[in-house]
Amino acid sequence: MIECLNLTKKFGHFTAVNDLSFTANKGQVLGFLGPNGAGKSTTMKMVTGFLEPTAGHIKVCGTDIKQDPIAVKQKIGYLPEGAPSYGEMEVGQFLHFVANLRNIKANLLKSSVDSVVQRVNLEKVFYQKIETLSKGFKRRVGLAQAIIHDPEVLIMDEPTDGLDPNQKHQVRALITNMSKDKTIILSTHILEEVHAVCDRAIIIAGGEIVADNSPSEMEKMSRYHHAVSFVSDLDTGLLNKIKNMNCVLDVDYDARLKETTVFPTQGLFIFDEISDFLRKEAIQVKSLKMEAGRLDEVFRNITQTVGEREVLK
Repeated sequence: MIECLNLTKKFGHFTAVNDLSFTANKGQVLGFLGPNGAGKSTTMKMVTGFLEPTAGHIKVCGTDIKQDPIAVKQKIGYLPEGAPSYGEMEVGQFLHFVANLRNIKANLLKSSVDSVVQRVNLEKVFYQKIETLSKGFKRRVGLAQAIIHDPEVLIMDEPTDGLDPNQKHQVRALITNMSKDKTIILSTHILEEVHAVCDRAIIIAGGEIVADNSPSEMEKMSRYHHAVSFVSDLDTGLLNKIKNMNCVLDVDYDARLKETTVFPTQGLFIFDEISDFLRKEAIQVKSLKMEAGRLDEVFRNITQTVGEREVLK
C-alpha cells in the first residue's frame, strides 16, 4: 500500500531525512518513533505529498506520487501535527466543507458527516466554533476530517496529543477497528501508544531508520526481557543471596518503592527460581511479575547511540 524508496529531504545544508526506505501493507498499523527532529513528520509530509522529496520515490496503492499526486491524495487521510482547521467555522460546517472537498456524493454527504461525528464523539460540539474548542476536541475534529472519506491509507501525526485518558482509549479503539482494511501510519512519542495499537514500529534517528520490528520483538532487546520484579522490604543479606544465584546477572533495588528487579543471565526464564527463593526464605511480597521488556529503554539506547555517532562526526 505504501512504498518509500531512498527518500531524502534536505533543507539547505541540513538533511532532515537521509536515504530512507520502507513499505507498509494493508491491515498494518505502523508506528513511527524517534526523538524530536528525527525526521518523522518530514517523512509523513512527503508520503502525503505535502513536501516534495529531494530524492527518492513514493508509491501509494501502486501510484507514484510524482506522476499522479491527486490520485494519491484521494486515497489518503491525513491528520497533521496541530490539526489545523478553520477556527471561525462550526464543527458541523467544517466537516461538511471537507466532505465536499473530498467529492463525497451529495446523497451520501449527510450520512458521512453524521457517521464520523458519532465515531469520534463530536455530537455535543457540532454547532460550536472550532476556535472555542479545547485542544482535545480540536484534535478529534482533525481526526474526523482525516477519515470522513473512508481512505485506504491513514497517516496521523500524534493522533492522541491533547486527549484525556478516556479519549485516548476511544481513539486507540477506533484506530484498531479501522486497521482491518486500511494501512495506518502514526507518529508518536507516547510509547504506550505503540503497545496499544501498533503491530510494527520503526525508530528513526538522525533522519535514518535505526530499528524496524514488532514492539514485542523490540522489547526482547531490553535488559528487562524476562527480568523478575517484586515488591518487598529486603535487607542487604537477602539481596546478596539473590545476586549470588547462578541464573542471576544483576539485581536492582529501589529503596523508595521497595521494588527489586532481578535480571537473568543471558535472557533465561528465571521466574520459577525467584518464586522458589522467595517462598523458601518466607519473604512476603506485595506483587511479583515477569517483565516482557521495556520499549522505552530500547528506544533510549538506540537513539542515544545514534546521537553519540553524530557528535563524533
